[in-house]
Amino acid sequence: MIVSTPLGAVLVSSLPRKVGLLGAGRIGAVHARAITAHRGSDLVAVSDVVTDNAAQLAQAYGTVARSSDDIIADPSIDAVLIATSTDTHCDFIEAATAAGTADLCEKPVDLDLARARACQEKVAATGQPVMIGFNRRFDPSFNTLKSALTAGEIGKPELLSITSFDPAPPPVSYIKVSGGLFRDMMIHDCDMANFIMGAAPAAVMAVGSGAAFCYDQRIELLASDGLLQAQNMLENLVVKSTSAGVTGAKPQHFFLERYMPAYEAEWAAFVDAVENGTPMPVTLADGVQALTMAEAATMSVKDKKPVKLVEVT
Repeated sequence: MIVSTPLGAVLVSSLPRKVGLLGAGRIGAVHARAITAHRGSDLVAVSDVVTDNAAQLAQAYGTVARSSDDIIADPSIDAVLIATSTDTHCDFIEAATAAGTADLCEKPVDLDLARARACQEKVAATGQPVMIGFNRRFDPSFNTLKSALTAGEIGKPELLSITSFDPAPPPVSYIKVSGGLFRDMMIHDCDMANFIMGAAPAAVMAVGSGAAFCYDQRIELLASDGLLQAQNMLENLVVKSTSAGVTGAKPQHFFLERYMPAYEAEWAAFVDAVENGTPMPVTLADGVQALTMAEAATMSVKDKKPVKLVEVT
């Protein structure tokens, strides 16, 4: 909370103790769990366009259902987490920052790159903190890999391979409104590449095909002095060896099992940044950059050629 005095603005307490959650769908429920797991955060309100969803999630966590506009306008709420449909993200980001509220918004910023860039410019004028929810940055294994690279343990990075397969194709109903797999799903991998390498690529080349066998989430980084690998998280670590062969467990089934610790770490990092007045670990600019890469990939598949990021408008 910022209090104005004749001597200027004084930071009294910026810890987002009272939190409003916009969106009570599947990802909203994930974030509700992460918020309530943080002992410094109090989930005080939930909203959703489907009022029954908001009511059910609010009841599950002992809070109340309210409208999104009411939550944003409430001066007692310190932060909002935006987990609504993608086409509402920019509107809610702009409303929350205009109200002086810190917010964490699920990826992507928008499905339209021009709209995302306009949002970035508008929010920059407010000076309010915004974090974009690329939770995989906070996965313990991926974070350890990044830390080892930063510490110079394997030398200069030369080749990064990110494997990210879902266990099954998404439903057609999802595909129709998602903006495409590059913008809504592979955007995680775009951001992870930027995060690990410390910069966006000059160009993107993309091809498309279908394959699904498990929730496969791996990273391999080859560098001048060594190799770093982050393997799949398995359902268990038991390996059975018999005369018939050697078998082990499958990777964890889906993102809820695989990345729940990352969602909790993501929220904790957001709280820490707000509390300490430090830069957000994942900025709105990061979100726009990843969306630019996803747009380049979409163009590349269509035109069957590499697309330079500077060409994406």
